[in-house]
Amino acid sequence: MTAEPTVTVLPRWSLFVPPLALAVLVVSWGRDLGFVLVPLVCAGLAAAVIAAVHHAEVVAHRVGEPFGTLILAIAVTVIEVALIVTLMASGGDKAAALARDTVFAAVMITCNGIVGLALLVGPLRHRVQEFQAQATGGALAVLVTLVTLSLVLPTFTTSTAGPTFSGAQLAFAGIASLVMYGVFVFVQTVRHRDYFLPVGADDTEETHAPAPSGRTALASLGLLLCCLVVVVGLAKTVSPTLEDAVASAGAPLSVVGVAIALLVLMPETVAAVRAALRDRLQTSLNLALGSALASIGLTIPAIAIASIWLNGPLVLGLGAKEMVLLALTVAVSTLTLATGRATLLQGAVHLVVFSGFLFLAVTP
Repeated sequence: MTAEPTVTVLPRWSLFVPPLALAVLVVSWGRDLGFVLVPLVCAGLAAAVIAAVHHAEVVAHRVGEPFGTLILAIAVTVIEVALIVTLMASGGDKAAALARDTVFAAVMITCNGIVGLALLVGPLRHRVQEFQAQATGGALAVLVTLVTLSLVLPTFTTSTAGPTFSGAQLAFAGIASLVMYGVFVFVQTVRHRDYFLPVGADDTEETHAPAPSGRTALASLGLLLCCLVVVVGLAKTVSPTLEDAVASAGAPLSVVGVAIALLVLMPETVAAVRAALRDRLQTSLNLALGSALASIGLTIPAIAIASIWLNGPLVLGLGAKEMVLLALTVAVSTLTLATGRATLLQGAVHLVVFSGFLFLAVTP
């Protein structure tokens, strides 16, 4: 995952949010959330996620590549896994498919929502934008492989009942996901780094702001750890209320997975749109596809390990409706990302597919 340029001085909001969110956690811990605490906890959770990603970007920019990319991806994945495991631990068997729903939602949000927005707002301002097809094509190939191995095959395996993996199959999927993601990061940041630079930039061009000082990076590291603790705590606090609200609305539990993915990917969405507006569409696509790859490549192995301690089955296989949406996404993305040039028509197509995903998630 490619980090956006980061300022060398931490903005004030990034300093205030972690302690304020921690205060919300202290106030709400162990209590039944009432009318006032529910929105406060939700706001604190969202703010802590945004602040965590920001501080991860600061640390990543300080240490440089390829370690910076790994720090940013791991930080975001820790947030995602923490939310998934917390909700699965408290939800029992009814939350068995939460990991699948969250990862699938992340793929649909990145490949259709984030990519669609970038392909829409960029060409609206710049008419036609160019990107490196060899980079996006390679990332898409890895993504399709990981999605198929982790989310499609469990529906068709016969070792266990239902859309699940056996222990050996889950271990293979986790190791394969981790290896594929590691190879992709190596190619993106070391072996063929020039493929992932914006069109017109060379490998020696300085595309980032000056690196933050060591003191600033250490401060961000401490605030990042604080945010991660707060995210886990607030997620555990609000999970019963969130599940009750979804059930009261008559919506399927998969909506919770969509909400988690939207929350975690919010900062990446903003960064991708800003890059597209600055005529750096390649950066937007790096962010979108990198986020999707990290979501699968790191989340599936982490969930596989966590499943040792979790009670109940781990449902990973997609249903027929989801596989149709995935096949449509792969087909559209292949046609879009193979051209190397983008117009607003391509953005509109991706956003329509994304709208279909959101609509069917609420009304299956």
